[in-house]
Amino acid sequence: MFRLSPRLAALVSAAALLTAVVPALAADGKAVDEPTAAAITRVEPNKVCMVNNQFMDKDQIPVEVEGKTYYGCCNMCKERLTQDSASRSAVDPLSGKTVDKAKAVIGAQADGSVLYFENEENLASYAANHKSGT
Repeated sequence: MFRLSPRLAALVSAAALLTAVVPALAADGKAVDEPTAAAITRVEPNKVCMVNNQFMDKDQIPVEVEGKTYYGCCNMCKERLTQDSASRSAVDPLSGKTVDKAKAVIGAQADGSVLYFENEENLASYAANHKSGT
């Protein structure tokens, strides 16, 4: 059986610990698994539960309120959208203005949560300033 010297065993242990704790680095010094795409991308409103403010993989339930269409993921969200006017608005994170979710440009973040913007320009500006890894 092969036996390591105490000094070599300590080095091997340290290397194993570093490998487990520190991610692999690319030539530019950034972690290899670090995303470099925009941290937010535009999504269609019918794929968003506007109560939970989450992007979903499938079409949501359309809810007509005062001639505008909102979307919810379940009957409880559908009911809330019809009865709670606050659930139909959000604050644009760039301008700070209140926006109607039915008219907003919607951007999804990597975790599926969404943000509502007044216009395309605000979404683009926000995305440019919030890229992953910057």
